[in-house]
Amino acid sequence: MSDERSLAKSENTEAEFLRRVESKASRKLRTQRDATQGVWFGLGMSGLIGWSVAAPTLLGAMLGLWWDRHHPGVHSWTLMLMVIGLVIGCVNSWHWLSQQRSAMNEDDKEKTDA
Repeated sequence: MSDERSLAKSENTEAEFLRRVESKASRKLRTQRDATQGVWFGLGMSGLIGWSVAAPTLLGAMLGLWWDRHHPGVHSWTLMLMVIGLVIGCVNSWHWLSQQRSAMNEDDKEKTDA
């Protein structure tokens, strides 16, 4: 009984491994066929992610500087709003990347089902 379970388990893991390898191989072949997304596309995407973090951070810092100049107080609004902008930018980038990843996974499922 134990041998049957271990045999069934090894067959399941082997099938899962083969499915993953096939998925990655088909993704690689599809990427090679689609030559439009090259190195420049990747650099553009990394730049887009960088700016989606940098822009809210800088905007928060500028707003904080303005607030500190016109309404001085005990707390540094510059630092606080800069950190808030950084958090908003990071959450925005994370959300965008998770959408891209789910779209890739959904595309892989459609290709394997077809």
